[in-house]
Amino acid sequence: MIFSERERRLIADAEFFPAKAAITDKVKTMLLQLRDELKAELAHTRLPAPEGIDLERGQIVRGEHLLDFPYQYLDFPKYFARGDMLTFRTLFWWGHHVTFALILGGRDLDRYKGNLLRIYDELADRDLHLLMTETPWEWRRGDDYLLPITRRKRAQVEAALKERPFVKIHRVIDFDHPAFAEGKIVTEGREVFRLMAKIIPP
Repeated sequence: MIFSERERRLIADAEFFPAKAAITDKVKTMLLQLRDELKAELAHTRLPAPEGIDLERGQIVRGEHLLDFPYQYLDFPKYFARGDMLTFRTLFWWGHHVTFALILGGRDLDRYKGNLLRIYDELADRDLHLLMTETPWEWRRGDDYLLPITRRKRAQVEAALKERPFVKIHRVIDFDHPAFAEGKIVTEGREVFRLMAKIIPP
């Protein structure tokens, strides 16, 4: 077995894994801070959510193999039961981006779709996207995956919604976004949640 020069450099790098561990801890702290911010937000907001929704702890998950890249995510608030979905997921995906996503499905799906269209002008041109794949567990970006929610594309979004078996709205933050350098990812997440949560009310 022959290792390339690049592979040998990576193997010999004694700084990468300690740095990765430190970043992983920072990301977990960031997700916990965001959970606390969202919890405080919901304390002042009546969320018309199904009985049993988790508005206290949420869930933080860490893995190594999302298309071969490490990831961490927070689900808060969180509800998955018998085909019903209502969660706000914040995904930190190494090598890619951070995504804030509202995932909705189940018995109230038609209401969510109607609400989205009713407040479309509030959501349009705010860097939000409708996921177009057959599964809600897709996190890649690009024209094959995400349809921009813009005033110009309203007819396309409306047509797409009619066929969607779920609704998932993405806001993607690149790692070179000023929010990273300025330590404002938690603030960004809270503001995105405030905007997306307008889709939920009855």
